[in-house]
Amino acid sequence: MCHVLEMRTTLTIEDQIDVRLRTVADRQNRSYKDVVNEALAGGLPEIEVAEPLPEYHVRVRDFGFQPGVDTARLNQLYDELETDR
Repeated sequence: MCHVLEMRTTLTIEDQIDVRLRTVADRQNRSYKDVVNEALAGGLPEIEVAEPLPEYHVRVRDFGFQPGVDTARLNQLYDELETDR
């Protein structure tokens, strides 16, 4: 007899994924836990062999704004200019 060790954990699952998992569980008359475990087991091989992304470096550049210019509000200024157009 094979005994499977289970671990209880808490996950935050995106709403769209949760709906899909619950739909599968309802349609197939299966437990939510079984559907989640099957989905995770099925996806693991794909991410286990995934190569890490190369490092990405951002070059910092001084834009030379005058003192008093709130650069955090540039998007707001752009939106106002677009609205005026």
